[in-house]
Amino acid sequence: MDVLDLTRLQFAVVTIYHYLFVPVSISLASAAAGFQIAWIRTANEKYLHLTKFTGKLLIVTFAVGVVTGLVQEFQFGLGWSAFARFYGDVFGPTLAIEGMLAFFLEATFLALWYFGWDRLPRLLHTATIVIVAVGTLLSAYIILAANSFMQNPVAYALDPATGRAHLTSFTELLTNEVVLAAFPHTMGGAAMAGGGLLMAIGIWRVSADAAYRTLSRAGAWMLLVGGAVTAISGDHLGKVMTAVQPMKMAAAEALYETTTSAPFSVFAIGELGHDRPFFSIEIPGLLSFLGTGTFGGTVQGIDDLQAAYVAQYGPGSYVPMIPVAFWTFRLMIGAGVLGMALAAYHLWSSWETTRRLPLLPDLLQPGRGTPGWLRRFVLLAPLLPAAANTFGWVFTETARQPWLAFGISKVADGISPGLTSAEVIASLAGFTLVYGLLAVVWCRLVVHLSRKPLAPPVSAAEEPEPVPAY
Repeated sequence: MDVLDLTRLQFAVVTIYHYLFVPVSISLASAAAGFQIAWIRTANEKYLHLTKFTGKLLIVTFAVGVVTGLVQEFQFGLGWSAFARFYGDVFGPTLAIEGMLAFFLEATFLALWYFGWDRLPRLLHTATIVIVAVGTLLSAYIILAANSFMQNPVAYALDPATGRAHLTSFTELLTNEVVLAAFPHTMGGAAMAGGGLLMAIGIWRVSADAAYRTLSRAGAWMLLVGGAVTAISGDHLGKVMTAVQPMKMAAAEALYETTTSAPFSVFAIGELGHDRPFFSIEIPGLLSFLGTGTFGGTVQGIDDLQAAYVAQYGPGSYVPMIPVAFWTFRLMIGAGVLGMALAAYHLWSSWETTRRLPLLPDLLQPGRGTPGWLRRFVLLAPLLPAAANTFGWVFTETARQPWLAFGISKVADGISPGLTSAEVIASLAGFTLVYGLLAVVWCRLVVHLSRKPLAPPVSAAEEPEPVPAY
């Protein structure tokens, strides 16, 4: 591997690891806010205990996300200084705003929420966690706007003197059609990630406290609804992607020839070359529908797009790694669907009713609870949304290759000049070691928090004085 491949590998490792925690933080913030609002409205102590538990998970995850996010931004100067120099005027405002949101707004109000129990009025205290939840959404939108510039460059102009890109309209950058489509898709995936974690913890600990049953069902609903949002918004995102990056859609199906009513392969065995795989399960017209909105639409093929790009941008290969694009697209969908299926079955099996339904086997009867074998399997539920999110981002970024910013700059143009393979290997080894330690710490803390009682006994002498609602 040359220095470019090593630098790309480093960026992939750091980014994928960081993004394992980002969607969980986003969804846990919203879940904690939702539980606290439910407690304020109902005065049910169960929701109070779930609020505090979810908030502790959020703090642990947020801390790890901040550390890994710092490395993520540090990489721009370490391995991609040419990219940072060329696009700094475009990315600068987005990174600055995201930094202020993440480090000032979110961290400040999260601290106020954690230390404000029994000190702030209830409504004001609830507002702090709501602000944290809103801040995570704003932070995510800003970062997605920066990424969407790489998918579909807008609101920029090249300085004739310096050759650098500079921002012409911040509003236009924030209303890029790609970010408008990608934001609900990404937030749906975030709900799935946090929901899978809460569902697994709730099922694991349901025998310890009845409130864990509520937690498991809330997590299952988050996973299921988040999956539905992801699927619906993904349909729209696919059409936007086809319009701005037609090569990406062609690579997702390994479609080399321009085809009308193009099929979508659910599964394939064989080479993904010009000849179709010797075995595949196809849904006729589905790729055309995903890309154009009609089953009879025309999807441009890889060969025609390569010829058009050569004529437009000059000699070179503009074809991404087809096997990676093909399989990550399907693994993304498969992991997400399997996670939704687990959530749906848990909701059904834990339905509070003793009524039996005809024509259904005992295993499928509501009210029976989650069977032991499935309970053990569901503990892996957090891995499925995490895998779906990871495969989705791998597809998004690798299927854009060789472009760094589509149509104006290639990946090879963005690497830091003078960077050596030894430097990249040393930094990658260091990041991997630190990240491995962080993973162990996070997992142990989550397990430790999950094993603690939700409502530890409090003596009358220790009970705090009531705090006014406002």
